[in-house]
Amino acid sequence: MASDTGTWTAFLLVAIGAVGLVGAAGIVGAQVPYQHALARNDALTQALAAAAAPDARMRLDAMRPALDDSAEHILTGEGDMATRVAAERQRIAAEFAQEAHDIRVRMLIGLAGFTVGAAVFGAFVLSVVARKAEQ
Repeated sequence: MASDTGTWTAFLLVAIGAVGLVGAAGIVGAQVPYQHALARNDALTQALAAAAAPDARMRLDAMRPALDDSAEHILTGEGDMATRVAAERQRIAAEFAQEAHDIRVRMLIGLAGFTVGAAVFGAFVLSVVARKAEQ
């Protein structure tokens, strides 16, 4: 009987551990928009510096992959490069804030689902253990 209780306890710990894994994934996932924003901000700073170079067009074209969708916003349009970069920084700040919010919502839904699932599984395990103890 003691080994049955140990086995069920292990299963219960695994169920609770699943919630911890979702939390760990949330910690990693929550950083993604921030890391993207930092990388894009660095690319915009480099683009601003490249615009002042004698071979600006070649340097800016080479930076397109790092600039991603910001390239079209800062390489074309009205105003000088500094104005376009400032406007792009505001645009990407809003975009990455929305991305962070979306990740947060998905992680909360996942965490709630795993928590409910672990609670149901835990209740099932405890009911089985209680029934076996009565026998």
